[in-house]
Amino acid sequence: MSDKPVLYGFDGSTYVRTVRMVLADKGVDYDQVPVNVLAGEPRQADHLARHPFGKVPVIDIDGMRIRETDAICRYLEETLPDPSCMPKSAGDRARMNEAISLINSYGYGALVGVAGYHLFPDFIGGKNEEQRQVCLQDSAKLLTLLMENKGDAPWLAGSKPSLADYLLGPIIFYVSLTPDAEQILSVPGVSDWWQRMQDVDNFKATEPDLG
Repeated sequence: MSDKPVLYGFDGSTYVRTVRMVLADKGVDYDQVPVNVLAGEPRQADHLARHPFGKVPVIDIDGMRIRETDAICRYLEETLPDPSCMPKSAGDRARMNEAISLINSYGYGALVGVAGYHLFPDFIGGKNEEQRQVCLQDSAKLLTLLMENKGDAPWLAGSKPSLADYLLGPIIFYVSLTPDAEQILSVPGVSDWWQRMQDVDNFKATEPDLG
């Protein structure tokens, strides 16, 4: 493995973007090997050797290989704790962890289902209007809960953006490009959060080139 970290995954992946945001926060210099999910590259033999379930991101760092976004981000946080991507208080950390679990378990599929219907239908198995409506309902349910949990705080888990915001932001980015953006962003609190997210330096620095 190289002395410099190597990140496997293409910039268009929301999960890869989350890791890139953390790497940017930590000031880590790394190499990147594009693995295009939309082109089916994670299912090719060379990447299956890195991740047998054909997922991105994967990172080679400090003589080890780490798979899965949450594990990568938490390793970076533990080994490079300044600046922190996690809240200080136990309560805010619990809100962050809950938000991450909710997004991964219930939000990603729904929100990507909405975005994919318009932007990359082949990736989600084709356009299905009935499924789109289900995804819109589940997206609203998820976002309503996240906004209720954050309360008056500007971010999902307190006064500063955390890993939870870094996870949700790249997904909402794609939703924002679709005709369903207005409906999704109309969930109370989401539009204000999204405006703040777009001003975060590492979010702006990692925007994928869709050209």
